[in-house]
Amino acid sequence: MVEENNLSPRLQASRSSAKGFFSWREFAWGALASGFGETLMHPVDTLKTRIQSGQSGVTLQKQSDIGHALKNIVAMDGVRALYRGVVPGLTGSMITGATYFGFIESTKDWLEDERPNLAGPWAHFCAGAVGDTLGSVVYVPCEVLKQRMQIQGSSKGWHQRHGASSRLVTPSLQYYPGMWHAGQAILKYEGLSGLYAGYFSTLARDVPFAGFQIMLYEGMRAATVFGRRNSSVPPVEFQKHEFSSLEELMMGGTAGGLSAFLTTPMDVLKTRLQIQGSHMRYKGWFDAWQQIWRLEGIKGFFRGALPRVLWFVPASAVSFMAVEWLRKEFNTQTPVRIDSQSIQPDGSLSGSLS
Repeated sequence: MVEENNLSPRLQASRSSAKGFFSWREFAWGALASGFGETLMHPVDTLKTRIQSGQSGVTLQKQSDIGHALKNIVAMDGVRALYRGVVPGLTGSMITGATYFGFIESTKDWLEDERPNLAGPWAHFCAGAVGDTLGSVVYVPCEVLKQRMQIQGSSKGWHQRHGASSRLVTPSLQYYPGMWHAGQAILKYEGLSGLYAGYFSTLARDVPFAGFQIMLYEGMRAATVFGRRNSSVPPVEFQKHEFSSLEELMMGGTAGGLSAFLTTPMDVLKTRLQIQGSHMRYKGWFDAWQQIWRLEGIKGFFRGALPRVLWFVPASAVSFMAVEWLRKEFNTQTPVRIDSQSIQPDGSLSGSLS
């Protein structure tokens, strides 16, 4: 086999451009997979948001009772309320999914080719964290819109709860018929800071989540390959392991669930800051932390942990499985086959290519 650095510049350029093209495809696969996961699991996210907010009829005494919370929401607002905010949620998830998976795969390719000594768990962590941070510019405003719409529920239920006082509600918190109305109202009465409420809390939640998730996922893949190679007799050292969809589903779900639980306290802080609107309850991130600790204790920081984990286990499982399936189906390159391995003094190949 001819070494790559012995190939002609024309061949090297051709292979580099092809690889670059397929790396960019990862952004599309990430967007599609994340969008699918968000759409599928949005009702669970709505349940989690309303439990964490302490609003919309889910009382503090009953918030730990997920079944009661779900019945309460459906009774007040109907089943459709579980999909309130799905459009901004889908938009934000697709953008972040694109940057997350796209940046991770591009970084992995670059490390394998240019800096193999730097590859490893922490490289995966950093790649996931950076990819998620890039998407946060769009994701955070979409998250604010989504959560404001989620806690409002249906128009009928919202007006019944507020009654005659609905006209006295802060203008930016009036009922939002849709995503654009919500965005315009928040921007008009709260400014750009309203759309980016809880931005740093979101980063404090999502950066470690994104890093831990991909690090755990890649770690489980590596452990599976290691176990398979060493369990064979004799040990197989260079055989490539093809993961089944079930394996990818389980590894993605496990990585997402563990990461979600560990970052629940930051999710609670972010949610409280984003839904309060112009009627300020918390002065900032540190004040929110102090008040939750003083009034609710450690349980307050893990409020909504179960529905959060229940959301991320299937959502991450489906997202990772979908991304891997798209890679297998569409990231197929026609291999460059060398019929003759005779190399001329100038470095060009004398044989034909097919």
